[in-house]
Amino acid sequence: MTSIEDLLDADAVRPPPRRRRVAIIVSLIVLLPIAGIFALLMQRQYVYDNNIERVQQVFPEERERPAKVIGAAQNWVVIGADRRPGESGFQRSDSLMIVHVPADRKRIFLISIPRDSYVPIPGHGRDKINAAYAYGGPRLLIKTVENLTKVRIDHFAALDFNGFITMSKALGGVDLYIARDTVDPANKVTWKQGTVRLEGEKALLFVRQRYGLPDGDFDRIKRQQAFLQAMAQKAISKGTLTNPFKLDEFLQAMTKSITVDSGVSIGTLRDLALELRDIRGTDLVSTTIPVAGTGMVGGASIVRLDDDEVASMTEAVRNDALDDYFAHGGVVNDGSFIQ
Repeated sequence: MTSIEDLLDADAVRPPPRRRRVAIIVSLIVLLPIAGIFALLMQRQYVYDNNIERVQQVFPEERERPAKVIGAAQNWVVIGADRRPGESGFQRSDSLMIVHVPADRKRIFLISIPRDSYVPIPGHGRDKINAAYAYGGPRLLIKTVENLTKVRIDHFAALDFNGFITMSKALGGVDLYIARDTVDPANKVTWKQGTVRLEGEKALLFVRQRYGLPDGDFDRIKRQQAFLQAMAQKAISKGTLTNPFKLDEFLQAMTKSITVDSGVSIGTLRDLALELRDIRGTDLVSTTIPVAGTGMVGGASIVRLDDDEVASMTEAVRNDALDDYFAHGGVVNDGSFIQ
């Protein structure tokens, strides 16, 4: 039975009514903004998710695919093109890379495949690899890449090149160092040696230039990789992450520019972003699939791949061992020296 003493003790430790009201008010003042911010983030997540377009049935039949790799590593096929998939069909992809995300999430590896690489395309004989996308969209492209590399692709992403314009504007431009004066004869642009601020149309012209570069498409690949690295570094900088308006503008631009396979939800991207939260631009390792040389077929210039070296690199991808591959002679594209 509760004694009078117990009741008196309870009253002694219970705050008086006025103090309780003050505590409740203070709690609401503190918690309501947090709840509001959370609600805002959830609302923006819905917006970002609706911005992203998705394509169905991008993967080949299971019996035709390489075996699943045990572990948390991921492999994405990422392309750059003039428009999103499904807008007036599929055109030849302008850039193509395998993005390998290792299980430890300490780096991201960008492996570019030259668009003129002369490879077998299922059902179409040998042709330039970018033709696979035009012939059969993401499904045939992934099948071609998997047959070539024996690497199982987990996800597909396509970036509309106009996204370079809006994303670079949202970030206020990114800076890159150009090693020497270079002329773009097609667009009548001269890039002067030194640091250049790339933003808007200027950024798009830079990443798409092909003619006038000493090594043609190979230099363009290096430009694209260096730009992506610089953009990633700017996107995760304090000036962007701590500015909700700038961050929202960038995320809006990015999500309006990408198309992914139907298995990629906003939750997939959010979880991957959290896993990669310690990644910086310098943790993006860029390379090009090994090349044996160039040549001509039917009057068209092509790139011949080095089959033995490709096999060595792709074995490292399958085994999630690219760090070892590069430690023992694999070539990294130096983003600090671009034409």
